[in-house]
Amino acid sequence: MLSNIRIILINTFHPGNIGSAARAMKTMGLADLCLVTPQQFSDPEAQSMAKSMAAGAQDVLAGARVFQTLDEAIADCSMVVGTSARNRNHTFTRPMLTAEDCSDKLVAEAVRNPVALVFGQETMGLTNQELEKCHYHVSIDADPEYPVLNVASAIQILCYDIRKAELRKSQREHSDNEAEEYPLTRELEYFYEHLEETLNDINFIIKQHPGLVMTRLRRLFNRARPEAKELNMLRGILAAAQKSATNETSSSEKDAG
Repeated sequence: MLSNIRIILINTFHPGNIGSAARAMKTMGLADLCLVTPQQFSDPEAQSMAKSMAAGAQDVLAGARVFQTLDEAIADCSMVVGTSARNRNHTFTRPMLTAEDCSDKLVAEAVRNPVALVFGQETMGLTNQELEKCHYHVSIDADPEYPVLNVASAIQILCYDIRKAELRKSQREHSDNEAEEYPLTRELEYFYEHLEETLNDINFIIKQHPGLVMTRLRRLFNRARPEAKELNMLRGILAAAQKSATNETSSSEKDAG
């Protein structure tokens, strides 16, 4: 299941942190490293520094995949967890996990589908827009007076918790064979597009002034985490609503004629 757990670094500017991340992952049995728009990784000197910092984990570094967007990096994941020292968005609070709870959820979900643990740029962390794409938000219980961790250190701590969670699960004599199937991130995005289109069709929202409706609905469904069958049912309801709205419009036009 550890092979299904993906570590994603966004816009990393110091190549040494990429190498250190690879080493932290290798130590805990993780190997799927993904980089979103790394600032210097393509430069030969930067690659050399990363390899030096990897110190025995060159295979993880060599297998790292580079993406242009976070959406591409998580498209096939059914669970995405964003990391941050604190919850910076006071308008929409997100489900917060401890490092231990985060690891348990990732390991349990990874039995069925790829999952991702996302780290932001070294100095700024994840943006609110990036956090919107995450199902959960995890924070390491550091001293509140100085909760600052180097990104490689944060990766090491969370990978260690993932390793412990995997060992706990392996020690149990049974696995959860009844776990429900959840939609992939791209399938959820198709649903959000369909939902927004339907809300426009029935005049619930106005394209020119959409407000925060879709943001709130995204938060609702990310929190609820509908199963794949439930999402298909919701898509069917949306299609029926669109058909009804079209028939009503056609009927009104005939009456007017």
